[in-house]
Amino acid sequence: MIDGKKISISIQNSLKEEISKIKNIYNSIPKLVVVLVGNNPASISYVKAKERACEKAGILCHVERLEENVSESELIKYINELNLDSETHGMIVQLPLPKDLDEEKIIQSISPIKDVDGLTNENLGLLASGNSRFVPATPLGVQVLLNEINAKTEGSNIVIIGRSKLVGIPLALLLSSKSDLGNASVTICHSKSKNIKSHTIKADIVVVATGFPHTLTADMVRKDSIVIDVGVNRIEDNTKKNGYRLIGDSDFEEIYEIASKITPVPGGVGPMTIAMLLKNVTKAFLLNVKK
Repeated sequence: MIDGKKISISIQNSLKEEISKIKNIYNSIPKLVVVLVGNNPASISYVKAKERACEKAGILCHVERLEENVSESELIKYINELNLDSETHGMIVQLPLPKDLDEEKIIQSISPIKDVDGLTNENLGLLASGNSRFVPATPLGVQVLLNEINAKTEGSNIVIIGRSKLVGIPLALLLSSKSDLGNASVTICHSKSKNIKSHTIKADIVVVATGFPHTLTADMVRKDSIVIDVGVNRIEDNTKKNGYRLIGDSDFEEIYEIASKITPVPGGVGPMTIAMLLKNVTKAFLLNVKK
């Protein structure tokens, strides 16, 4: 089992030292602003985890909580204020947003040099060109995780199930890029793909990121392959105090017996995502102070 939590703690400890040095040099520290719209329980939970991680690393984190019925123009106006605020080095708009808000329009209103989620067209374009500024945190976390477990990507056959702008597409760009942590042959499968099993059964590494439980089953996995499960799904569980438990997009228990390595949910990719977000915030600080 791949312990993403342990690896992320090591990364965050290194970041803590780097931020301590930054404070001595610039007499300032990185600041992240998280814009949270509404009361989505999963979003609130994710934001709290980001707040805790920032505090441990020495990064300032301000959460701006906006009402569910905030208008699109009001939200964009607030983002523009953050764009102009010299003390805000990085910002994220917590997704998903309420359905009546144009998610794409709002994301594109974020200044690319403060877009630590790496979702603006400019930052995704830089990633595609091989000159990345901010890489979306989850794909970057998966790439670093593979490196930390000494999984060779060069020449490997990697299948990614899911083509979202948040995970699948940027991860494919990263793993196929001309770099020490890339050079893989990458196949992207999705909801319109025919016979996904015919691709995954031949893969050295399978990354599943669909947001649906049981997307990847044991019969789809080759023996001794590596499985990276990005999904986080809440299912009812009356034995738990909160009434639910978290599972990924793969059938963990069955695949665990087949794969050489697999990430658990929780404790796999999730902590790596937060660690990479903190790295992006630190990078944003350095980019902004050098402008």
